[in-house]
Amino acid sequence: MMQRSAIVNNIFDESISFEQKARQVLQYQFETNNVYQEWCRLMHADISNIQSSAAIPFLPISFFKTHQVTSTAFEPQYIFESSGTTTTINSRHYVKDADLYRKSFMHCFEMFYGDIKEWCIIGLLPAYLERKNSSLVVMVDALIKESNHAQSGFYLYEFEQVKSLLTSLEQRQQKTLLIGVTFALLDFAEQFALPLQHTVIMETGGMKGRRKELTRQEVHVKLMKSFGVNAVHSEYGMTELLSQAYSKSNGRFYCPPWMKVLARDEEDPLIVKEPGRGVLNIIDLANIDSCSFIATDDAGIVYEDGSFEVLGRIDNSDIRGCSLLVVP
Repeated sequence: MMQRSAIVNNIFDESISFEQKARQVLQYQFETNNVYQEWCRLMHADISNIQSSAAIPFLPISFFKTHQVTSTAFEPQYIFESSGTTTTINSRHYVKDADLYRKSFMHCFEMFYGDIKEWCIIGLLPAYLERKNSSLVVMVDALIKESNHAQSGFYLYEFEQVKSLLTSLEQRQQKTLLIGVTFALLDFAEQFALPLQHTVIMETGGMKGRRKELTRQEVHVKLMKSFGVNAVHSEYGMTELLSQAYSKSNGRFYCPPWMKVLARDEEDPLIVKEPGRGVLNIIDLANIDSCSFIATDDAGIVYEDGSFEVLGRIDNSDIRGCSLLVVP
């Protein structure tokens, strides 16, 4: 078995094939993660004989609610927790290495959006700021600080202030990212319709029970109309992942090179397709210290180029604050 340090060094190295890195992580997690090892044995999986991503056993995402999913024992630097209601059990993601999480999201952001120091980052994430242990808040907080822009920051419900700030930034032609939870962006858009030419609007999903659920397309149409933009961007992330995928238009997400999405058959979860329609399985190599192979509850389509679309949640999965918008 390779040492963790060697595997971590390889995660972001694009000269090494994804399949090779995935097999390294698979072997490491099978030997060091008791929960994942037991799952593989229940699946009668021969780890030593797996040759492709589609053949890897994927751990149901619900295990993050019922078990401490860790590779080796460690004192976590973060414990990320999903949002929920008083009647739901929240997922917990124990993070051994805060620097690895930071490297993952920072490298990913700059891969899609360029040098962070060129941006002013405005975080409109009231529901997440009002609770502890949000991985999204940690990420956006780091982006705000790294941008080093005097007007980057978080905002709760100060919509008047956000409007004035955006107007000022637009006048200066400052490249700006307004990243927000869906219900807050819709609330803001309804109160202040202002044309934005130098601002990217990015929704992170989540209605938090504040509004009638809308499809992503309906949300984007409303936001495009209010702000006069041609597209609304989206971020796909969750408590159980240390990596994100981004969509720059039409709800079609693209992964960084250390993340991969596959589709499993809804009737037979052991049938996994690289392109295809089904329920999404995710490989996130940055999850080296938890589990990199996760069977989510999101239904979707995976395309030939590796991009994917989310269609909603499958039946009987919990509604979470970070859940993506459902299809009626």
